[in-house]
Amino acid sequence: MLPLPGAGLTPAGRHAYTASLVTELARPEAVVFDLDGTLVDNIPFHAAAFARFGERRGLRVFDRETGSRLMGRRNSDVFRELLGRPLEPGELGELEREKEALYREMSRGRLSPLPGLVELLDLLDASGIPAAIATSAPAPNVVHTLREIGLPDRFPCVVRSDEVPRGKPHPDVFLAAARAVGVEPERCLAFEDAPSGIAAARAAGMRCVAVATTLPRRELSDCDPPPQLVVADYRELLAGALGSALAAGPVGQGRGVRG
Repeated sequence: MLPLPGAGLTPAGRHAYTASLVTELARPEAVVFDLDGTLVDNIPFHAAAFARFGERRGLRVFDRETGSRLMGRRNSDVFRELLGRPLEPGELGELEREKEALYREMSRGRLSPLPGLVELLDLLDASGIPAAIATSAPAPNVVHTLREIGLPDRFPCVVRSDEVPRGKPHPDVFLAAARAVGVEPERCLAFEDAPSGIAAARAAGMRCVAVATTLPRRELSDCDPPPQLVVADYRELLAGALGSALAAGPVGQGRGVRG
C-alpha cells in the first residue's frame, strides 16, 4: 500500500470549520495519540517491509482496499488476513519478529516527527494536559520509533493493543489509555491516521482528529463514524483556531477520573 498525500485542515463530514467545532474539540483534559502514521510518517517503511516479507515467503501483497481496511490493526489480525487462515500456536511471534525487524532495519535513521508535533507536545505540557499513546505496534517497534524521532521519554503512558483483549477497531486500547492517565474517555481528544483507529477512538467516546499522512482527506472524512476534523499535520492544526484554543488549557481541570 503506497502513501497518498493529505490536503490540509479540513472538517470531516463536510461540516464548516466553525466556532462550535473548535469548542467541541478544544481544551481536552487529555490527548491520546496513535503512533504509526500519526506521530511519524512511517507507513511507507511498513509497506516496504511487508512487501519484502511477502517476497521471502511467497505471499500475496495486499491490494489497496485491504491495506486501508487493515491499517492500524494489530499483527494478529493482519497476518491472519495475509495468510488467509488462522495462525498456528507460536506462529504469530515468528512472523512478527521477521516482518518488524525488516521495518526497523529499513526505517533506522530515516524517521522524524510530523511537522508541528513537538510544538504541540510542548503546548500540552505547558497547559498541564497529559498525553498518551494507544498503538497497535509491538513493544520493540514502540521503543525503536520513539527513539528514532527523538522522543524516547516524552510519553510516560504507552498502551499497546497486544495488552488489551481486543485490537482496533474495538475501543479497548483507547479506553485503557484514558484509564492510565485518569481521564474519562469523553474528555479526551484522540489523533489517528487509520480508519480502524478512528473507529476505535470514536467507539471509546473520544473526539478524534485524523491526520492525513497516508490516506487522502476524503477517505478519512468518509469513515463511519467520521473524525471531527482532518489535518495534514500538527503545524496546520496549531496555525488554526483550534491551536489557539488548546493553548488555553483544559476546561475544568481535575474533573477527570483520577487514580
